[in-house]
Amino acid sequence: MEAPKPTAVPDIKTLRDAIPAKCFERSMLRSLSYVARDLVAVSVLFYSAVQLMKLDLPLALAIPAWGLYSFVTGLFFTGLWILAHECGHDSFSADLTVNATVGWALHSMLMVPFFSWKFSHSRHHRYHNHMEKDTVFVPHRKPEAVRKSEPSIMEKIIDHTAADAPIFSILSLAVHQLFGWPMYILLNAGAGVNSLTRGNRKNTPKYKQSHLDPTCSVFTQSEMPFVALSNVGLLITLTALIRVSQSIGVANTCLMYGLPYLWMNHWIVAITYLHHTHEDAAHYEAEDWTFVKGALSTVDREFGFIGRHIFHGIIEYHVVHHMFPRIPFYHCEEATWAVAPMLGDKYIEQRTNFFIDLWEAFTQCKYVESDKKGSLMWAKS
Repeated sequence: MEAPKPTAVPDIKTLRDAIPAKCFERSMLRSLSYVARDLVAVSVLFYSAVQLMKLDLPLALAIPAWGLYSFVTGLFFTGLWILAHECGHDSFSADLTVNATVGWALHSMLMVPFFSWKFSHSRHHRYHNHMEKDTVFVPHRKPEAVRKSEPSIMEKIIDHTAADAPIFSILSLAVHQLFGWPMYILLNAGAGVNSLTRGNRKNTPKYKQSHLDPTCSVFTQSEMPFVALSNVGLLITLTALIRVSQSIGVANTCLMYGLPYLWMNHWIVAITYLHHTHEDAAHYEAEDWTFVKGALSTVDREFGFIGRHIFHGIIEYHVVHHMFPRIPFYHCEEATWAVAPMLGDKYIEQRTNFFIDLWEAFTQCKYVESDKKGSLMWAKS
């Protein structure tokens, strides 16, 4: 019996025509309602943190109380981060000024340089899973992995080539989750060799790839003023945090804002990593890459109530977002099921435990190698 033939990849127009027109409609009022909901939740949580500070609990009670607070607040921080992400794609509303203003305000509150991230993230969408031009989680090819027989600890963390020892893998994963985002912002970690707007990453010092430097090689000249504006937003938030720490103390400020911030970093790195790391998610050399191939090499996963209602479905319906990033998140489910039947075996979804998926991807997907069909596939350990 012959094996079934792989599904032919539809062109982007065919896929777009299959999606109901209403899925492309952006409602400013609806989007702002989600912002209001999440801001109210964070405000209530901040108020609860202030009350918690006044209780002077014994350590046995304080640790779980602050742990629960930081976890829940980190979820809503991430929700706001994702709404700013909508602004960065102009899927928040049809008004570009509103998108820029809301996105800048929300990301600045979360110590994220909005325009700096927006510009490099747009190049990620333009070149997703391109081995040279993608800007996030570009994997090693097999020869590189073999050649780096004794990589540094930082290389193992950034390039997800951790040793096989479980304890080292656990520690590496923890650092990967907590510091992967700052390393990307400060050093452009994980980007492809030809992902810069000027020059080559191999020949460009790491400090000239910082998202905080308006003159760095990540950005074009026309983008530089907006990168500076992003830094202004960070300075405003940093100043506010300093003033708060003068009122309630540095330790309490770290508990109230710092711990949720670390949770947010974890979620953003985990979500992005799992969207682009899966045994069936191919990467492509320049001569084989196309926009649709790259979009179809992303993954829809599952995170239950939190994913669908606090993270605004970004985990569950990411493939269609890569194809049509201006579809608002609240229409992505309908759009997904409109195109999924056309994609057949090219549509990648994994509706299993999110944390187990993270562990398996981090420990098993070490590098990619050619499948001799024009794709680079993950070689599982």
